[in-house]
Amino acid sequence: MSTPAAQLFSGNQSNVERLPGYEPEGLPRNAKWGFVTRNVPTGDASHIEARADHRPQSGDLVLARVEKIAQHTRIQLNNSRRSLLYPGDKLVVAYGNRYAPDQFAAEIPASLDRCHLVAAGGIAAQAVSKHDRLKWPTTIRPEGFLIDRQGEVLNLRRYALAAQSRRGLRRKPVIAVLGTSMNSGKTTTAAALVKGLSAAGYRVAAIKATGTGSGNDVWSYADAGAEVTLDFTDAGHPSTYRIPQLEIQACFERLITAARADDSVDVAVVEIADGMLHFETADLVNSMAFRREVKHVVFAAGEAMGALAGIERLRQAGIKPLAISGLLTASALAASEAQAHSGVPVLTKSELEAPSIARRVL
Repeated sequence: MSTPAAQLFSGNQSNVERLPGYEPEGLPRNAKWGFVTRNVPTGDASHIEARADHRPQSGDLVLARVEKIAQHTRIQLNNSRRSLLYPGDKLVVAYGNRYAPDQFAAEIPASLDRCHLVAAGGIAAQAVSKHDRLKWPTTIRPEGFLIDRQGEVLNLRRYALAAQSRRGLRRKPVIAVLGTSMNSGKTTTAAALVKGLSAAGYRVAAIKATGTGSGNDVWSYADAGAEVTLDFTDAGHPSTYRIPQLEIQACFERLITAARADDSVDVAVVEIADGMLHFETADLVNSMAFRREVKHVVFAAGEAMGALAGIERLRQAGIKPLAISGLLTASALAASEAQAHSGVPVLTKSELEAPSIARRVL
């Protein structure tokens, strides 16, 4: 049902089923399976097929060959190891859109044409723009979709957590971490909350509810002491960008319900990707699902003015944030400005990591 933190660290062995002596037609045994495929048993693939009549969909699994190494020099494997890439390497990745202001904007292509590895977690898409400080993404050449024994294209949706009823479940508190933008300190804030609550004796589930498939965040949660780690790939999405809003809400609720149903969990910390100006984030925060599930919000910002704008957006949505944190806490002056003008307490990473944080959030 859920992903124990320890499962994310398994040496060089894959977390998914490998059938002895079984090798799907056209799929090399040394193919590198990306992080987003970690719930996919490799034995489910019968063969590789280049279907001209099938337009790639979000979550479709594809075998691709590395053509030109550029921004991404490694791929995060399904066993959590980072593998160096070489031209000619064969990768099993998933099609998905990407929205990352500090990195790339990318869209699922219309066919099995040459495209890019737009995220190290194993996302195939066509990059349409990039941040000036980056190279263009590594170029890959898709060779065919992974096909099952019934002739269907394998898609991450089939490996999603089963939807569960909330009826009868103990209502365990949920603390959400939002932010101004990518790289505002959201993951550091979420991990610090996990650390502090764990130090206070609580068993914590840590969830990345939206974003682009990558192991970085869930590994951070696990390192901080999370008993259970989940992300949107566990709900069958390689990325939540351009996913219909009702599906994003359903993903959000499914992950929280899975955490609440786990007897090893007392409290959940949920990180929402990107910033308040991102359409999917704004819609989720304004949804009844978010208001129904979330007890407290901690807002991460890189500087005081961004914090004030984000706090105002939250207040317009009827949400009173518990605290401000993030990169601005590296500056005592910035923290002082944010607190003085917002009236919201500013908490540093050290304060979030202290056991006393439990008294504030629970």
